Amino acid sequence: MNTDTTAPATPDAPAAAGAPTTLVASDLDRTLIYSAASLDLPMPDAEAPRLLCVEVYGHKPLSYLTETAAALLTEVATSTVFVPTTTRTREQYGRIHLPGPVPRYAICANGGHILVDGVSDPDWQRQVAGRIAAECAPLTEIRAHLATTADPAWLLKERVAEDLFAYLVVERSLLPEEWVKELAAWARPRGWTVSLQGRKIYAVPAPLTKSAAMHEVARRTGATRTLAAGDSLLDADLLLAADLAWRPGHGELADEGWRAPHVVALEERGGLAGEEILRRFLAASAA
Repeated sequence: MNTDTTAPATPDAPAAAGAPTTLVASDLDRTLIYSAASLDLPMPDAEAPRLLCVEVYGHKPLSYLTETAAALLTEVATSTVFVPTTTRTREQYGRIHLPGPVPRYAICANGGHILVDGVSDPDWQRQVAGRIAAECAPLTEIRAHLATTADPAWLLKERVAEDLFAYLVVERSLLPEEWVKELAAWARPRGWTVSLQGRKIYAVPAPLTKSAAMHEVARRTGATRTLAAGDSLLDADLLLAADLAWRPGHGELADEGWRAPHVVALEERGGLAGEEILRRFLAASAA
């Protein structure tokens, strides 16, 4: 997948007659795919499901789904407009090789990029950049604040993703809970949101949303119904924007007790939650 070039600004053709009208926008990490540590398989080892590796990083396997989930995902991708929707950068997304047909559309960088056949759409990039410039403090200000307030005792890395947002990798056991709350309170009036996910603290411009990108893909494909799933606070806007959505029994949203009337809070955790989400996608799309 070529993630460094941009596509020509050509309009998409309307959805063909008889094409799927259900769009499935799903988060990936800890929603559909899982690291070895996050699979959370509760059964005895001898009864554990077989796994399919879908990502290799540094010459080592990194992300998995169960073979049952792989079969379900293939069916979802065949019968709906399936749109992987992730906070990952384009490069990070490019490492993932999901089973089933390759999705025509993907949403990366928390909505900062819409990929069309693997190539970022330049018109969407310009729209997003314009909103961020008009509504948010610059990224340089956010990074400077992070640099001066983060404690080297628990800060492991500081990174910028796609020149759109910043995140810290931290030693979670040493991270003071109050620091994240204070950062969120400082960032909010500057047009930024803060999310703690595992060992990562994200600072993201408020206009940079998965939901806006999902709506744009739905418009282009002619989808008349949207389904979504996700586990983190960065997925909340996506779940709220969908017609029907699910969250697993683990993750930031579950930890916060986050709920919405049309969002189903599943009890399943880890890789088994991924299976259940895919079953729900199929049932809802067939209804």
